[in-house]
Amino acid sequence: MPAIIRLALPEDAQLLPAIEISAAQAFRMINELSWLADSPPMSIERHSQLIALSTCWVALDAENQPQGFLSSERYGSDLHIYELSVMQSMQGKGTGRRLIEAAKGYARSSRLSFITLTTFTNVPWNAPFYSRVGFQTKATTDLDQRLAGILSEEYRHGFAPESRCAMAWPVT
Repeated sequence: MPAIIRLALPEDAQLLPAIEISAAQAFRMINELSWLADSPPMSIERHSQLIALSTCWVALDAENQPQGFLSSERYGSDLHIYELSVMQSMQGKGTGRRLIEAAKGYARSSRLSFITLTTFTNVPWNAPFYSRVGFQTKATTDLDQRLAGILSEEYRHGFAPESRCAMAWPVT
């Protein structure tokens, strides 16, 4: 049975870090990124903030338990995805794609211009996945100040130069 997607509720916030930790275990397969599997997840407080903005969706299993989430925030006419995580046991079943579709539906109904994100360029479940669902890599010279700042901050936190990219999905 496919997961049910709904807006996250305040009580979901405490469950989302465990999903992110589970999803991050996939990085153990990539030696130079295996340290991400032990990195702290987004805080419950930050999840609560994004849930309050109605820009966080969860994927529920048959027992109505969150198994995946997409957390984002509006910036002007853009929706920026901060995190898309799916429990390891649910990966590869279309849950991430369905969460992306929920964000796209929100962006359309809110008449936004773009959905943006930053991600790893060469990790199969990162940029290649987002490309398959319609996102386009933005050239470094095309980045607005917000996206350039996010990438710069990511590099300051230890990501290898040129390992990350910004991507956008045009809502129109």
